[in-house]
Amino acid sequence: MSEKIKGYKISIRLDIRRKKETQKYPVKLRVYGKQTQIEKWYALDIDLTEKQFDTIWTNPDNKNLRGSNNETRLKLQAIETRANKEAEQMTVFDFAKFEAKLFRKSTDQSNVKYHFDLVIQKNLKNNKIGTAESYKYTLNSLADFSENQKKCNIEKLSFNTITVDWLNEYQNFMLSNGKSYTTIAIYTRTLRAVFNNAIESNDIIKDIYPFGEKKFKIPQTRKVKKALNAEQLKTLFNAEVTNENEQQAKDFWFFSYACNGMNLKDISLLKYSDIKEDRFNYYRAKTFDKTAKKTAITIHLTEYTKSIISKYGNENKDGFVFSIIALEDSSQTQYNKIKNFTRLINDHIKRIAKANDLPADISTYWARHSFATQSIRSGVSMEFISEALNHSDLSVTKNYFAGFEDEAKKEFANNLMNF
Repeated sequence: MSEKIKGYKISIRLDIRRKKETQKYPVKLRVYGKQTQIEKWYALDIDLTEKQFDTIWTNPDNKNLRGSNNETRLKLQAIETRANKEAEQMTVFDFAKFEAKLFRKSTDQSNVKYHFDLVIQKNLKNNKIGTAESYKYTLNSLADFSENQKKCNIEKLSFNTITVDWLNEYQNFMLSNGKSYTTIAIYTRTLRAVFNNAIESNDIIKDIYPFGEKKFKIPQTRKVKKALNAEQLKTLFNAEVTNENEQQAKDFWFFSYACNGMNLKDISLLKYSDIKEDRFNYYRAKTFDKTAKKTAITIHLTEYTKSIISKYGNENKDGFVFSIIALEDSSQTQYNKIKNFTRLINDHIKRIAKANDLPADISTYWARHSFATQSIRSGVSMEFISEALNHSDLSVTKNYFAGFEDEAKKEFANNLMNF
């Protein structure tokens, strides 16, 4: 590639703007971005006099390139070569990406933990705390397997090590420790995403990619939509509670159910400014960061949902409706508070369920699925449910109908002889 069509120019320079007490000047890497017309100078921890720099770099004299002079030149050559290599691998020159690659350790290029940390830090920076946590969980799981089964510290785990056989062993390790195929699928999909990032960054080659046809296949699991039927919903709604926490759990579970299966994060983020007369609009936090067009969800308030807002809503009627989080909380603090609140609701709804012979694994997710199932039983269209649940397309909504159809077929078969 000729210098004319590069989007950058890299050179080694002596920064003579300020002489040090040693009577030497710092040697720096000068990088110029042609599109932005910005130049940056990076310190290299090497100091030379003007004469030394001329002898070693500008007009190298073979007679004097011995000993330390030769070592310095070789070091500068290595830095310049690496800088050009990193810049050449970028389709469009970007200072931030260039700096991240230039100043990392040479082993970071193919290091799994390094690339996981990059994704984690990027998500934390963008306040995607939950996504960052999911990458942390996957990294911890990989570390557990790598260190205990393969005797390889996660700090040294390389992408080259993760082969099809390695992944099959990891899957068996997970199964032997009581993990489900669903968990394995989540973790291996996350690992695959990190692999793709490293390939896109030109840090590893596609040849070592262990996923795909005739390679490791991520388990295909069908997420079971668990829901309460009408009789169970009635039992839960009328169930007696033993303390305030159980009452709160039941109230927020049914508030979620009555608000089209609105999840607790969105309930926590609901503001009084979102409420207009007898309805409110909101955007799902789960999908808000995606590039697709955002669609507002409209929830019509009922006497029941109004009573919950009246019961638990902030007295000042400003800011967030419920006192689950505060406006001054950081993103991390909000994430922690919502997570703790969700755990509180789930723990106590399970206690109510146990006392009333309802499914023991009930959770707030069941409120969303129960809303969808009851809507289907009421005869509403797939399009209505898709809009109410804010699904990206009808194929997602079909999962709810598929589960309902299986149940309906079973009921039909059992009633065939009732004549």
